[in-house]
Amino acid sequence: MSVEIPENMEEVAMQLAQHQVRGEQVDEKAVIQNAVRDILQAFFDEALEGHYDDVKWDGDDLVVTDIMGDEAGRIQPQSSSFVDDFKNDADSLIERLENATAKIVGGR
Repeated sequence: MSVEIPENMEEVAMQLAQHQVRGEQVDEKAVIQNAVRDILQAFFDEALEGHYDDVKWDGDDLVVTDIMGDEAGRIQPQSSSFVDDFKNDADSLIERLENATAKIVGGR
């Protein structure tokens, strides 16, 4: 994963501090949501050996669209939100996102 993408709450806190130093107003929820989306996007980019699919938010779900713009997959949080999933157990969430990537990519 990239150094820019937080993978746990300690890294989220560090990124929040970096934003504050630059005078940017960002809250914890936004940092976590961006991290979750970026982690999933990185898994797809790696699995497909390039950026062919896009990961976007659709409410509380993450939707993966292929190069034609068609929905290739949808991932839902285990709890009420991916933010809560990340806060409760980021490692488990990351593993679940990696497994979902393999399932979606392998199902084509």
